[in-house]
Amino acid sequence: MKKTALRASALVLFVAMAAGCATTSQLDDVKATADRAAADASAAASAAEAARAAADRASQAVSSAQSTADRALSAATESQACCEANRESMERMFQKSMSK
Repeated sequence: MKKTALRASALVLFVAMAAGCATTSQLDDVKATADRAAADASAAASAAEAARAAADRASQAVSSAQSTADRALSAATESQACCEANRESMERMFQKSMSK
């Protein structure tokens, strides 16, 4: 984006100079426009970098949340297995006591 703005400014400057009618104030205007374009491009690059950093932080947060959810699922699965084993054991004890 910065290169495009600089190229456009250079082209405007070249056309103005090629026309032979460019005054010093016109050239100063063109330079000011080019400087503003360069500043805008720099600001856009900074904003894009900040957005990328925010996206990276969000990605890390999602990864951490997924890891936590995976651990919770594993713990829940183990608890369910334990519960089922206890139920089966109690059922066997009940059946054994009823058969006596």
